[in-house]
Amino acid sequence: MSEWFTSGRAVDLVLVVLALEALLIAAFAGARRGALLGALVPGLFLLLALRAALTGAPWPAVALFLALSLPAHLVDLRRRLD
Repeated sequence: MSEWFTSGRAVDLVLVVLALEALLIAAFAGARRGALLGALVPGLFLLLALRAALTGAPWPAVALFLALSLPAHLVDLRRRLD
């Protein structure tokens, strides 16, 4: 079971579910599509950071994904507050 996590496959499964969610949103959300898809981006970056950390990627890769999640989150917050 630990191999399933350390290989990144657990995160891959979550990424597939996230992609399916994005497809459903794109197909059925109508006018709210952009806002809903924008809400998924910070989580995507956090999942990529987790996958990088679990698979032993160099620390700059983990740091990059974590750093990208903050502006994505702030853009999402700004959109929600306007």
